[in-house]
Amino acid sequence: MRQFQVAYLPIGVPTFHLESAQKAFDASANLLRSLELNTAVPQEMLLSVDKLSAFMDVIDPDLIVLQNVTFANAAYASEVLHRFKDVPILLWTLREPVIDGGRLRLNSLTGAYSAANAIRHFRSEPFTYVYGAPEEEKVIAKVKATVRAARLRHEMRSLKMAAIGHTPQGFGFGRALDLELLDTFGVHLESIEARELIMKAQTYTDEECEEYLNKASSCMVGLDKTPERNRKDFARLLKAYEEYVTTNNIGAIASRCWPDFFTAYGTPVCAVLAMLNDMGVAASCETDGYGALSMYLGMKLSDSPVFFGDPVSMNEEENTISFWHCGTAACSLARTDTGAVVGEHCNRHIGPTMEFGCKPSDRATVFRIGRTPEGAFRFFLTTGKILDKPQQFFGTSLVVETDSNAEEIINESVRDGWEPHYVVVYGDVSQELEILADMLDIPVWRY
Repeated sequence: MRQFQVAYLPIGVPTFHLESAQKAFDASANLLRSLELNTAVPQEMLLSVDKLSAFMDVIDPDLIVLQNVTFANAAYASEVLHRFKDVPILLWTLREPVIDGGRLRLNSLTGAYSAANAIRHFRSEPFTYVYGAPEEEKVIAKVKATVRAARLRHEMRSLKMAAIGHTPQGFGFGRALDLELLDTFGVHLESIEARELIMKAQTYTDEECEEYLNKASSCMVGLDKTPERNRKDFARLLKAYEEYVTTNNIGAIASRCWPDFFTAYGTPVCAVLAMLNDMGVAASCETDGYGALSMYLGMKLSDSPVFFGDPVSMNEEENTISFWHCGTAACSLARTDTGAVVGEHCNRHIGPTMEFGCKPSDRATVFRIGRTPEGAFRFFLTTGKILDKPQQFFGTSLVVETDSNAEEIINESVRDGWEPHYVVVYGDVSQELEILADMLDIPVWRY
């Protein structure tokens, strides 16, 4: 994959207060380099269209930081837009350094209006905007979030995702289409039948799977209590899945689970998906492709496994929503007082599945890549914190105290026709996801 690059374009004209402009240029360049080492910075401010054009000859950016270091007319932005037609832009207005009744030092804000007017005429998708000096905390946070979102957009273009089996009847909401994934997100999708991995797993000997069983035993509590046949078949399936994703460079999978792994194989895939999530491979069940991609985005932004599950309960007094699934949560998400306990599937009574409540977090993001009834993509976003709550039901669960009114979130999202699977990310990454949505020209439905 080509290396991710940020390009800093400090545009202006030489008729303003260049000492003030130089200070802003130096501070802005230092900030960008601290956030992304591979930031292309010109040797001097780009105070003419010719200098801007010459600098653009030597860059290949994935994010353009277009800053009015002084006023610049729309010709500068037009040149950038003509040269880089699909590169996301962060338009940065500098705060006027001194207001003393004297000279206007920078006039950056008027330049921003000129640039924004040109951008909106060239492009339909939103751009990112920030106002303020490079030392301001809100500016640092916005620039950092934008760089992270642009990096994630870049990484998605090399992501290979796999659909393992078909969605069960009635779960078509998760059925991802290869052309749509490639066109909108830059993601390549390949498909394989679940029976292929089942048949592969059945060829392994106990000796070949011993290391996989030992690896799982080291992070799970009570795996030894699972019947021996199921325990060994779990290790075989784990080896089959791990070798498949490693050999084929798969970063996310949407796997079929019921009924095949109970009826055709005799052992669930739940704990296998839990292990993959801890390995950094986003792994959803019920072949939810857009759920798997949602997991991937959350994992990349939080540097941690995420929770995947259904909203199953709401408590108006606590202002909470409980999320649950049959038992695929990563072992590292388990509460410390219980650890990653192993049990059996709540409906089929076959193990191993994961059986625990998840650890708390001061901040959390609930997220989903969804579709409107007309088929357009949309992002679901709400924030809150994960409470210190025990396991709520058989399977794995967590409880989110939402920042907004939980009852309104449930009522509105049900009426708006959202899907039943959501990702709960450890940490507040909502700003990054909103910026990424703008880069992809996808609307955000914030609750």
